[in-house]
Amino acid sequence: MRLTTKGRFAVTAMIDLALRESHGPVTLAGISQRQHISLSYLEQLFGKLRRFDIVESTRGPGGGYTLARRADQVTVADIIIAVDEPLDATQCGGKGNCRGEDAGHGRCMTHDLWTSLNQKMVEYLSSVSLADLVKQQEGRVRVGEIRESKIKIEAPRASKTSAASAKKEVEAKKKPLANSVFTFAQQIN
Repeated sequence: MRLTTKGRFAVTAMIDLALRESHGPVTLAGISQRQHISLSYLEQLFGKLRRFDIVESTRGPGGGYTLARRADQVTVADIIIAVDEPLDATQCGGKGNCRGEDAGHGRCMTHDLWTSLNQKMVEYLSSVSLADLVKQQEGRVRVGEIRESKIKIEAPRASKTSAASAKKEVEAKKKPLANSVFTFAQQIN
């Protein structure tokens, strides 16, 4: 079982929306540019999310999308289910006819294993809220900003130090070694 791009893109777009909605409605064109997701694909996904009352749309200039409920009340499972993403690891779609439609064929030996996995996936995805994912992203952005500013601050220091040491090396190569106190005194002055 693997999550398709539909589910991944929907969750990614919702995180983007939740991160930016405090400044007003978020446009799908903006999400499309930032996340490199096709605008027409986002329109399809957000139509489904709107039908499940996960997002609201605002028309006109300054329009876009906002969350229909608080981010801590929207789970990843809500998003995945809204965009029709199947969360099923069984071969039979949970019907119990793993070996075929014929009456003589029943469930496969691993049917209960995959059914249990389905339940665990839904439980886990239901336990993760959009607010949790936003907090993770905000933490990453702050760490990234700190790293970038640290690199910018340390880089000039490193170049000054290396330039100064390189200059000393060049000067040391030019001057002959002092073989007397008088020659040493002349090199210092």
